[in-house]
Amino acid sequence: MVNTAPSVEILREKFGDAVQEHVALAPYTSARIGGPADAILTVKSADELADAMQWIWEHDLPYYILGGGSNVLVSDKGFRGVVVLNRAKEIRFEMGDQPQVWCEAGVVIGNLAKRCASKGLGGLEWSATVPGTVGGAVYGNAGAFGGDMTHNLMWVELLTKKGRERFALEQMGYGYRTSILKRGELKAVVLSAMLKLKNSSKEEVSVKIGQFSERRKATQPPGASMGSMFKNPQGDHAGRLIEAAGLKGTRIGNAEISTLHGNFFINHGRTKAEDIRALIFLAQRTVKERFNVDLELEIELVGEWNERP
Repeated sequence: MVNTAPSVEILREKFGDAVQEHVALAPYTSARIGGPADAILTVKSADELADAMQWIWEHDLPYYILGGGSNVLVSDKGFRGVVVLNRAKEIRFEMGDQPQVWCEAGVVIGNLAKRCASKGLGGLEWSATVPGTVGGAVYGNAGAFGGDMTHNLMWVELLTKKGRERFALEQMGYGYRTSILKRGELKAVVLSAMLKLKNSSKEEVSVKIGQFSERRKATQPPGASMGSMFKNPQGDHAGRLIEAAGLKGTRIGNAEISTLHGNFFINHGRTKAEDIRALIFLAQRTVKERFNVDLELEIELVGEWNERP
């Protein structure tokens, strides 16, 4: 186990009241699951995020950056190190023939889509029902309803070991729900992004967002979850495979594979991360046995875990 206590003390000396110690992470995640972090450091701008991360790297401290808290499952044991809570939310619109929006990484992407709609700007409608932040969307090439970050990203400002750098779309190595960042090919932190939009009307954009919202409500379960658990295998859907394997409605403890959509795992209250993880292993093993398909996680596992059974 990493002893981070001395580093946490130095962290408090450096960042003061922005640091909280021994904080449960469950309230900061969409699944409402997760044990304590040694420390949480809240940042409120891209500059603060860059300063914090440079300091954390200099002190070689274990860290995890949390935005909207979707697409992550935090272990019951929590996280030994510093969780950087990204609340950098500045937005600047550039209107004209080719409208665009610059936003810091902590902006909730669904809220951004609605802000665009209020200005009659389209292009981000697909993201209106996507949980999480712009930073997370850039990191994982988030997408829905036929759209994804590949279609919107113009450039992203990253903090790398060299300092603050601007990366164009072509440099991000985007694939289906992945990037050079998610694959670990580049150690970097998303600070801000420039997204391209298109001129439309408030009514047209709002109608499209409404249609996507209705479709999501009809096909995806309410309640606390991480979002889609597995990536869709090529030419198929993870939810279909899990349903065909007879696993919808399966429960371990208070964790359930949704009866509405097999690729959503629901927290019915006070659910243990290990129970969700046991359902993950069950789904992967059963789908492999039945259909010889390997289900690959779309979510990230964060923190300390027991040995895989």
